[in-house]
Amino acid sequence: MACSSCSCGSGGCGTRTKNIDNVSPKVTGCKSNGTCGTSGCNKLNVFDWLGNMELPSHQRFNTMEIRFKGGRKEFFRNNDELELEIGDAVIVDVPNGYHLGYVSLRGELVRLQMLKKKTKPEDVRDIYRKASTRDMEKFGEVQAKEMLTMYRAREIIQETQLQMKLSDVEYQADNTKATFYYSADDRVDFRELIKVLAGEFKVRIEMRQISLRQEASRLGGIGICGRELCCSTWLTEFKSVSTAAARYQNLSLNPSKLSGQCGRLKCCLNYELETYLDALIDIPKVEKPLMTTQGDAHLQKTDIFKKIMWFSYDTESTWYPLPTERVRQIIEMNAKGKPVENLADEKLVKPMEKEPKTDFQQNLEIENPEKLEERARKRRQERNNNNQNKRRGAPNNQANSGNRSDNRNNNSNRPPNNDRRRPPRNQEKKEKINKPPVGGA
Repeated sequence: MACSSCSCGSGGCGTRTKNIDNVSPKVTGCKSNGTCGTSGCNKLNVFDWLGNMELPSHQRFNTMEIRFKGGRKEFFRNNDELELEIGDAVIVDVPNGYHLGYVSLRGELVRLQMLKKKTKPEDVRDIYRKASTRDMEKFGEVQAKEMLTMYRAREIIQETQLQMKLSDVEYQADNTKATFYYSADDRVDFRELIKVLAGEFKVRIEMRQISLRQEASRLGGIGICGRELCCSTWLTEFKSVSTAAARYQNLSLNPSKLSGQCGRLKCCLNYELETYLDALIDIPKVEKPLMTTQGDAHLQKTDIFKKIMWFSYDTESTWYPLPTERVRQIIEMNAKGKPVENLADEKLVKPMEKEPKTDFQQNLEIENPEKLEERARKRRQERNNNNQNKRRGAPNNQANSGNRSDNRNNNSNRPPNNDRRRPPRNQEKKEKINKPPVGGA
């Protein structure tokens, strides 16, 4: 649900208004500048990328996009050339009365949106005026009745035993009409229900059937990804989603995991489908088991982006990873009626070369403390292995010492080391003292 300061107050999240002292502008609402975390503030927001291009007043496109409850948007013409900003509350012309909405888009982007949605100019109604304080108070009173009306209407539907689900109620700002949004699997005859509701609430009743995806879009919620539902934030067109999209992406065909809050297949299954289809071009189709001398090998799993396929034998539980080139070679040999001796034949399988690490990956490894700890642990393990190898090589050192002793025996004819050793220093000094001087008498 949207906060009252954002959706019902003046402006909205990203609208800037002046303070009481008229000193400096400020952002109203939750002050998140249009990116509020609720399901109402940023519901189907549009970024005006032409907002900085100001045109003269006589060249501006006089049609604006107005947003109502549940993200519903329509186009209205500003014939009176009112100075309106995005987020301003306005009173617009609707069949049999008037309604209050908020400006969601203006300028040239509205022209593009009208072309995209194929809106005819004759179907565009007028903007009456800016909403006054009295209009906002009356609209707040009308909105307070919506929840009580929905609860009472659900009780009446249960009493009439109609197979339909009422999801939302929207009152018109002039309190003359109420629109009931419901979903149903089959066609529902609600003629008697309309009479009962009109007598109960004293307003004109309109029943509008919506799909389950549209129901989730109006109610909003949090998806399994942890973010708000795409249909309630930015997705406006609901494309058909089939189980083939899950098969191409190697997802388990589990309805509880593939279905969203609406009970239908998730719309996000189509987001990456084209990428998977492009990657599947290089993956060979395995329509039957691979024939080998050890038995038939069945396909168990395929890594599409790494281009690796896992096979297993009937008699074993071990999976053997094979590159797609090897699988293609085995399929060609089996087509000729020749079984292969082994799945991973070194003669046919080309060694996979490791891709050189980029500077970005090296920087990530350096900055990652887990990588540093792993590298230090490997170094310590290598050092311990080297020390163990040195200890195991001690007998070889003894053998080398024996060779050295033999060499010493062969060199026994040499004079002993003591004869070649220099006399000590004290003895040299004594000999110098006792030596007679040269040329003495």
